[in-house]
Amino acid sequence: MVNGNDVEANGLAVEHFEQYETIWNGQGGTDLFFQNENPYEVPSQSAWMSSATQDGYPAFYIPSTVTSFTGYGMGSDSFFNQGVSIENAMAFQAPDTPGVKFNDIMSVFLNGSGGIESVINGTGTAVSPSFGGPSDVVSYP
Repeated sequence: MVNGNDVEANGLAVEHFEQYETIWNGQGGTDLFFQNENPYEVPSQSAWMSSATQDGYPAFYIPSTVTSFTGYGMGSDSFFNQGVSIENAMAFQAPDTPGVKFNDIMSVFLNGSGGIESVINGTGTAVSPSFGGPSDVVSYP
């Protein structure tokens, strides 16, 4: 969890936590490279929901109170290996505001079942057993 303002992260890797893996609360932040794998051992979809209507947890979450952030070279992978189909609605979730920007972000399906439905906020091609990716978003918004 990043709570400070004007924080710059270089080479941030956060993997396999079973809820939000990174929560960025600070203003004016920058992330240069982010590596993530979703948790392997999610027992069921109902056990891994960030809300009643949102499958999974974004690997990188920026709440609506943040108005300035820039991310570069960020990726999230899925490998749900418990024999049940697990979906993650998005790899990244952030407010749609002009000051929050992402460049060269992606998601990849590694193996298992299920996948990641979008790269960020419903944008980007889903990755799954039928399309492993990468699913790239060059810039957002």
